[in-house]
Amino acid sequence: MSIINFGSINIDYVHRVPHFPQPGETLAATSFEKGLGGKGANQSIAIARANGDIKHFGQIGADDGWVLDILKNAGVDTGKVAVTDTPTGHAIIYVDDSGENNIVLNGGANQTFTNDAIEAALADATASDWLLFQNETNNIDHALNVAQKNGMKIAYAAAPFDAQRAASIIPHVDLIAVNEIEAQQLAQASGKPIDQLECDYVLVTKGEKGAELRTPSGTFTSTSFKVDAIDTTGAGDTFLGYFLAEFDKGTDPERALKIASAASAIQVTRLGAASAIPTYDEVQTFLETNS
Repeated sequence: MSIINFGSINIDYVHRVPHFPQPGETLAATSFEKGLGGKGANQSIAIARANGDIKHFGQIGADDGWVLDILKNAGVDTGKVAVTDTPTGHAIIYVDDSGENNIVLNGGANQTFTNDAIEAALADATASDWLLFQNETNNIDHALNVAQKNGMKIAYAAAPFDAQRAASIIPHVDLIAVNEIEAQQLAQASGKPIDQLECDYVLVTKGEKGAELRTPSGTFTSTSFKVDAIDTTGAGDTFLGYFLAEFDKGTDPERALKIASAASAIQVTRLGAASAIPTYDEVQTFLETNS
């Protein structure tokens, strides 16, 4: 079994600021970092660090081979990552002193996937594999069609969030991941309560209130861990990656939620996105000391 992540790869330009700029305001950053990001890349690294079997299907520009090195060093199979003439996608990120973030995206190579590339990347997939995807790549409808023909299990990280779009995709996936506000918007857009959506597994993250997984056999919950957050960028990606890796291993849902909560708790105490995702050993140590 493996997880194939049809996911975005971005270069993150992270500016630490005392507060978010107001219209017309010029604001000096207190620090700057450049690193790997993108919801897809973040989730793939989280799955890898959770000891999951992860193959990333993505695209980058010709000048950014260092991105592949980071993914490989994290344990991600990059055999399905293509180098294109289109520049790598990027994100301009502001992080304020409370740890909140403000992000502007440019899709770049994430928006140039062709039908042929998708079919080739999923040609060897089987019914025991997961397809994971987000809303930061183009042509996801074709990827869904190919995955369904292959009998794959499908997980949808519905971000950046569009309620109407998510409602139309739900009948075609096995698991959808949203936050609490998005869950409310999704219920309104679909005209159905969250527990009646046409999807076997609905994962709802609730920030400091924890998370829940709604399944055909009941709802499982997990509380969050109290930590001093300094940067929330990528926290949701870390949570989903760890959860899906554990879920794919057959871990009990409550335990999978707890492990994912611990991973995201560690992640927000560090600066950055992909670079801040903890290893499995770090998560286990955290759980032992934070029962």
